[in-house]
Amino acid sequence: MVKLLGGRAAAAVIGLFMLAVGSSAAAQDTQTASLVHRAVASTTAVATSLGTVEQAQPAQSVTVKLAPTVATEAAWLYKAGWPLYALVDKFSAGAPLDEQANCLATAVYFEARGESVEGQLAVARVVMNRAGSGKYPPDWCSVVKQPWQFSFVNPRTGQYPAVDTGSAAWARAQGVARLAIANVVPSLEPDVLWYHANYVAPSWGRRLNMVERIGAHIFYRA
Repeated sequence: MVKLLGGRAAAAVIGLFMLAVGSSAAAQDTQTASLVHRAVASTTAVATSLGTVEQAQPAQSVTVKLAPTVATEAAWLYKAGWPLYALVDKFSAGAPLDEQANCLATAVYFEARGESVEGQLAVARVVMNRAGSGKYPPDWCSVVKQPWQFSFVNPRTGQYPAVDTGSAAWARAQGVARLAIANVVPSLEPDVLWYHANYVAPSWGRRLNMVERIGAHIFYRA
């Protein structure tokens, strides 16, 4: 084709081709940039026989914007065979987390920083599942801060202990949160809303259906 068109004509054709490819990629990036995570939730609290607080009225969904490079690149790498630990390591650094994502990472850090990345992802998924269930508060921060639900949270003030933000554990928790929001790696099903450590035996566990043991945590659905 180059011989038929000559040097200048060939260069023009190639230039037009590259322009078309670039426009297509830009359109794809624009579309990807609108990726969000939504979790339908509700707002009116009622007590249950399990001692939890459930919600009864529909409310707004949780909407958390995720950098398009995280969602698209993580999906591509996972399909290419990257294991979870490698993905967590890769996405442990990046743009600062917003408030909701930071609450998610904080729960992972305090509840499961000594667990495998699979166990940490499962904890993140429980928080997200609760917010979307209609049985708990409608966003991740409210789920984490709900009194008497997570032992690291002060039940009266909703305050967290200090996070060692320079630690590898915090970087890992952020990577897990970014991947959980991207919903790239399969984890717990949406109806898994409870877990406890394997060295305790709360009475409510006997009234639920055990789903899976991951490290030191046992996960349940109703």
